[in-house]
Amino acid sequence: MLVIGIAGGSGSGKTSVVKKIIQSLPKERVSVLSQDAYYKDNGDLPQEEKERINFDHPSAIEWPLLIEHVRQLQSGNAVEMPVYSYVTCGRSRETIPVKPCDVLLVEGILIFTDPGLCQILDLKVFVDTDADERLIRIIQRDVIERGRGLDKSIIHYQNFVKPMHELFIEPSKRLADIIIPVGGQNEKGIDILTSKIRQTLGIV
Repeated sequence: MLVIGIAGGSGSGKTSVVKKIIQSLPKERVSVLSQDAYYKDNGDLPQEEKERINFDHPSAIEWPLLIEHVRQLQSGNAVEMPVYSYVTCGRSRETIPVKPCDVLLVEGILIFTDPGLCQILDLKVFVDTDADERLIRIIQRDVIERGRGLDKSIIHYQNFVKPMHELFIEPSKRLADIIIPVGGQNEKGIDILTSKIRQTLGIV
């Protein structure tokens, strides 16, 4: 199994890169684990405390479970990936079954900040996008998908997203084997990456 980590700042276009990689490969040969699914379950907290959760800090992630799932897939065992809701700050009772495949994509903003996870990534890719472009995407996503008002989204960016990006995510770029500028819009960069994957798998 080839385990590829795809990191980058919030709103950088990681999901677009992942989708384009999946589209370029036979669907039965690639599986995905999302870091966002492994946020700690805080569904029982009062609303005021939920609003203070720092989703951009490594301590918000249940790393041992994510690492265990990667190792299980490497061993040929299927896993049940959690389903996390930003609205409730908790995990759903439902899970998503993930089967072992030739390629495992592990995607998330903080995945290069955990040494244990980094050790089991065969290839580390960082999606690098300008801060202003990321801010626009973050606000759109917060308002449409996560139920935040515009004012709350901006405050959240100023208090959490921007400082945590500078403290944790931007420095983790130094660990990357490949850097893809401008995210999913970089067709040439994605083509080079997918060609390398196809070559490794022996796919013509």
